[in-house]
Amino acid sequence: MPAPTQLFFPLIRNCELSRIYGTACYCHHKHLCCSPSYVPQSRLRYAPHLAYATFCRPKENWWQYTQGRRYASTPQKFYLTPPQVNSILKANEYSFKVPEFDGKNVSSILGFDSNQLPANAPIEDRRSAATCLQTRGMLLGVFDGHAGCACSQAVSERLFYYIAVSLLPHETLLEIENAVESGRALLPILQWHKHPNDYFSKEASKLYFNSLRTYWQELIDLNTGESADIDVKEALINAFKRLDNDISLEAQVGDPNSFLNYLVLRVAFSGATACVAHVDGVDLHVANTGDSRAMLGVQEEDGSWSAVTLSNDHNAQNEKELERLKLEHPKNEAKSVVKQDRLLGLLMPFRAFGDVKFKWSIDLQKRVIESGPDQLNDNEYTKFIPPNYYTPPYLTAEPEVTYHRLRPQDKFLVLATDGLWETMHRQDVVRIVGEYLTGMHHQQPIAVGGYKVTLGQMHGLLTERRAKMSSVFEDQNAATHLIRHAVGNNEFGAVDHERLSKMLSLPEELARMYRDDITIIVVQFNSHVVGAYQNQE
Repeated sequence: MPAPTQLFFPLIRNCELSRIYGTACYCHHKHLCCSPSYVPQSRLRYAPHLAYATFCRPKENWWQYTQGRRYASTPQKFYLTPPQVNSILKANEYSFKVPEFDGKNVSSILGFDSNQLPANAPIEDRRSAATCLQTRGMLLGVFDGHAGCACSQAVSERLFYYIAVSLLPHETLLEIENAVESGRALLPILQWHKHPNDYFSKEASKLYFNSLRTYWQELIDLNTGESADIDVKEALINAFKRLDNDISLEAQVGDPNSFLNYLVLRVAFSGATACVAHVDGVDLHVANTGDSRAMLGVQEEDGSWSAVTLSNDHNAQNEKELERLKLEHPKNEAKSVVKQDRLLGLLMPFRAFGDVKFKWSIDLQKRVIESGPDQLNDNEYTKFIPPNYYTPPYLTAEPEVTYHRLRPQDKFLVLATDGLWETMHRQDVVRIVGEYLTGMHHQQPIAVGGYKVTLGQMHGLLTERRAKMSSVFEDQNAATHLIRHAVGNNEFGAVDHERLSKMLSLPEELARMYRDDITIIVVQFNSHVVGAYQNQE
């Protein structure tokens, strides 16, 4: 389904027009929050004052907060039952097990679990997973959209095709092109592993195919035909950059079809980060653009779990990113290129697909808007030029690629959008998944983290542990189990059903104030196969 028309309201990153405040709006604590359209336009050019921070994510007494904002005349306590909680948590879960051959699994991947929990309406996150059919390996990725879901939707549909094409040898590219020329059936490139809710845009399929074909034609022309090993890192970087370039070009050229014309503009003016893993045997490459993360779960000899980070956040907390941005622009912009930890004071991630308002020249933006549909031309957000906008582009989709050679102790990989990492520490994420996969979570001593716990409280924790072991709380999906903890954990690190119920009962207007969309893929590795690779060396 297409992205909502709210996309072009003054929103920059994962926020929506407030229906709560009359003179200010709310947003996630990380991202730009803009005022409603009836606020003077001078207010729209800057991030809100830090005084608004208390409005961004109220963490306590939210029922009184809703009463004060007239959501209910009296504080209401409504708790979902455990089956209702499970129904919500499991609505988007998906699992895939790699098929066995002759009773053996010869892949380094046993399978994966994925899930999503929306906070935005509609959800702006996307996920993708596919097996490469003409080359080896599997692709898995999470995509975090902002200013709507149009860009994350397009990237989730298209990026894996660009990567797969980039990995194809010259002979296969020629074979595919000849098949298109002669009207023969094409070789399948990818086998998708999708949840029924993970859709493809049928209306744009021809446009997307034509852009992809142009890309592989250029690869054919550039390649001399000499056999050479394909560099996976280079292929990933080229695929990311080429897709972002095509998104920009499609928006500039437009389309005679009014629906497609508006679609490509929505995709280009919104944005998305991406974190993608390519697993081929023991070779693991992670390509990251933005602030989603890839985390490796390693089991030590004593059975404990440690987290190995395989990606870097591209934001103001990354000193190398700050330095890169400052070096790419004149010295007189050193103080304006990043303000309040945001790109030009507006955008939290320093790398992203789309977001042409941070890439195009002012003249190009004006030309596209003036020649575009009325929905675009009449919208104040599209006319808004970021402050101190002198030397674009300020934003890139080029990924940072990390390589890791898998070892037998590397048990799983977690790919997740920032909605997870904002609520849980990486070590807790790995421990919870590791204990879940090994069935150890009911055998560990209860940790209270230094808190003084009464006998009654300890009895409650033990009762809760016993309840977890019942069929009602038993998760069949590692990503679902992780989301349950991310949303429902109490101060002792245990799932509190009352808290979980409250968080899942939040109305749409409030849910986004407490958390972001959460999208998770947990990839489980086959230690026996990984070990066999090592023994062959």
